[in-house]
Amino acid sequence: LAAINGALEALIPPLAVELAPLRINAVAPGVVDTPWWDDKPAEQRQAIFEDIAAATPVGRVGHPEDIARALHMLAANGFVTGIVLEASGGASLSTKR
Repeated sequence: LAAINGALEALIPPLAVELAPLRINAVAPGVVDTPWWDDKPAEQRQAIFEDIAAATPVGRVGHPEDIARALHMLAANGFVTGIVLEASGGASLSTKR
């Protein structure tokens, strides 16, 4: 996920400039509870999700609806271009006090 999201951060702004007036944006998702995780036993998956949730300010992993709302927000606002919207529950924020 980190490599893909890093590539988005490097790619989206110059694409927005190059392809203007088209709007180019992206969503960088964090950990999302999807069938991608189904290869893990339920107990292991739950433990992974609990660890990730504990490390994020929102206290949970994402759901597909969270990513869909982020995409809708970007699509609906015609004045936004060249950004990568992080939809990760604040996973990149420091939670240490």
